[in-house]
Amino acid sequence: MPFAMPKVLTLAALLVGGTLSAGTAIAAAPVAAPGLSAEMMPSPLGTAPSPQQQYHLHMHHLHTGESLDVTYRVGNQYVPSALAMLNHFLRDHRTGETANYDPHEFDVLHAVMDKLHRPNGVIDIVCGYRSPWSNNYLRTHTKGVAEHSQHMLSKAIDIRVPGVPTRTLDLAALSLGDGGVGYYPHSQFVHVDVGPVRKWTLM
Repeated sequence: MPFAMPKVLTLAALLVGGTLSAGTAIAAAPVAAPGLSAEMMPSPLGTAPSPQQQYHLHMHHLHTGESLDVTYRVGNQYVPSALAMLNHFLRDHRTGETANYDPHEFDVLHAVMDKLHRPNGVIDIVCGYRSPWSNNYLRTHTKGVAEHSQHMLSKAIDIRVPGVPTRTLDLAALSLGDGGVGYYPHSQFVHVDVGPVRKWTLM
């Protein structure tokens, strides 16, 4: 079936009642985020960002069918409206519950795409936030699900990048030395989180 370009909602449209829907991409205009210092937001690549450097993510959720195209950070400041969109986009697709993600998780995704030389590439979302109920459901139906998963803390996302082998994605995430990285070759995804630095493979 031919691929149809997603409809794009502006931030203004969202604020007056627009909603995420399957095949809909949302673009957020950057605005200043007061009260956030440079110390609170280290650059994921270890270099100081330029004052107007824009941090962009283009994602597609494999369970909801939604797409999100968003600038979530400008220089040293996160964009509050964009973070709200990301929190909704990454909601528990089983229960509809949302949570506030650690913004550094988005910096990690951005850095991974830079490592892959795909700054405008699409990230497929396999799993975002998990409510305690959803996490327990998965533990009883699949293997390799942690009882105290970082997904429940809004600090983890399972991803694929179309056109990139899972092992290549895994190595790119590991090269950052930031948080946890899980390699799932059978299910063809990589887990990235901003918890303690660690790595694992589930064959």
